[in-house]
Amino acid sequence: MARDDDYELRQSVPPERLSGRPYLKDEADELALHFDFRTVQSTMSKADPTALTLGYTRSMMGFLLLHPEPARIAMIGLGGGSLAKYCLQRLPGVDFTAVEIDPAVIALRDEFRLPPDGDNFRVVCADGADYIRAMEDSVDVLLIDGFCLDGLPRQLCTTAFYDYCYARLKPGGVMVVNLWAGDDLLQLYLGRLRQCFDGRVLLIDAQEEGNQIAFACKQEDFPPSLEQLRSRSNELAPAHPIDLPDTAARLRRALEGRRKQRGRGRSA
Repeated sequence: MARDDDYELRQSVPPERLSGRPYLKDEADELALHFDFRTVQSTMSKADPTALTLGYTRSMMGFLLLHPEPARIAMIGLGGGSLAKYCLQRLPGVDFTAVEIDPAVIALRDEFRLPPDGDNFRVVCADGADYIRAMEDSVDVLLIDGFCLDGLPRQLCTTAFYDYCYARLKPGGVMVVNLWAGDDLLQLYLGRLRQCFDGRVLLIDAQEEGNQIAFACKQEDFPPSLEQLRSRSNELAPAHPIDLPDTAARLRRALEGRRKQRGRGRSA
């Protein structure tokens, strides 16, 4: 979810745009998914349907800097399927499961040119928290991008949910969470994340105003070195047109801030 600053507020707003039901905003070069007229859930370039057009989705792909070759990915919150399409195209052989609670969102998958279910891709209609709790197989990456009309669903922000996410990750795995900076409970959620992941969490601003991206790692060698982030971004950049060097720079700033904060804590 990202704020839609370009929406013309002076126009009349049809009732469905106030109800929370998903609807499409179809323009000449872009298709967008909305739950209301204030925020956009997903966008797709008609010229390049697999491109990541929203900055927060490009930021979420920063997990490649922490886990460059994931074999299995699960995502909570389908939206327009931007991250699913990108991963299926750019990560050969990856197995991808997308979980979406709203059948009306899933019904729009053809509009967003999502591939059909197959051996390495599937869309599951389920509550994301229930799905994670019942999962039997572990994954390398968890992408948490579930939003409703009111913002972050509370069942995707509990300590129990984050505990289950940690348990479902393979050793070395990464969970990426799209967070709404304006949520009054944001610091509470971040505290829960840090508790469940033993402090192995980095938070960066997304490229849109209002979004923040948390990377929670199940990695013994956390945190990565600044040089590791720099070298990985340079290695991966040719295959990924998503400005990974910029994401790496934001992660490096988050690491430096984390180290300074820990240094002050030890000296206090």
